[in-house]
Amino acid sequence: MPQTETAIDEVRPAASWALLPAILLCSSAIPLFPLRMLLLGYLGVAVALAIAWYLDRRGLSKGLLKDLSLIALGMVIVSTVSVEADISWGNFFLLGLVLSLAVAGPYVVSRYVYKDRAIRFPWRARKKWTKLQWSYFALILFLGWLILPLSFISSGVYLNWPIVTEPSEIARLFVGVNAVGTWDELFFICTVFVLLRRHFPMWQANLLQTIVFVSFLWELGYQSWGPLLTIPFALLQGFTFTITRSLTYVLIVHLLFDLVVFLVIVHARNPGLFGFFLVNP
Repeated sequence: MPQTETAIDEVRPAASWALLPAILLCSSAIPLFPLRMLLLGYLGVAVALAIAWYLDRRGLSKGLLKDLSLIALGMVIVSTVSVEADISWGNFFLLGLVLSLAVAGPYVVSRYVYKDRAIRFPWRARKKWTKLQWSYFALILFLGWLILPLSFISSGVYLNWPIVTEPSEIARLFVGVNAVGTWDELFFICTVFVLLRRHFPMWQANLLQTIVFVSFLWELGYQSWGPLLTIPFALLQGFTFTITRSLTYVLIVHLLFDLVVFLVIVHARNPGLFGFFLVNP
């Protein structure tokens, strides 16, 4: 069995010294992304890696520094630019490049420097999806249709996204929303969550990756009472990936959710364009 899947299957202790640097590293996402206090965030990252080095050296953890350093690398790369919603042509390509490097960097270092297969992208499911798993797609669409307009329009969160009225702007928003949604699963699930699962029980790794996930989404625009949606969504994605072991499955879930996000933003910016939402701007 590949190393990553073996690490996921093993039972991890709920209490360990490794939690200290992991919590510190993931919490550093808060000053790095929503607060944009980069020096404080980088200090948190450095202290977390220093503690991980000490724990490995003392035999209190094994390979912790290596795995946390991969997460830190991706976080630091993302922090070099603002991820606030901006679909201008320059930012469109700049953000695409930076987010690509944030996934590719840890993957390349893991594969070719550390010589392991810690980060993998399992597109093929290990088992056929059940009827319940197929029905989950419909549930995501329904809940998105029901909840997202209320969340975005009533709170004014949609104003964090740019005005989109021209066909070119709407097309760029559609591509951007789907590209970022895809990146979310490649980084937060297949990189951050999987690396944390090598050291912690699923529930702990899931909570830790959620801190990073929600911090990023806050800067992106999911503010106000947005975390009431993004926190359970991030937790469900980690749990779903653990069950299905399929990047394809969690990606479909995410992109269905983001499809509704896209439609709600366009609806809010263009009143009367869509008549199938219960809430209007």
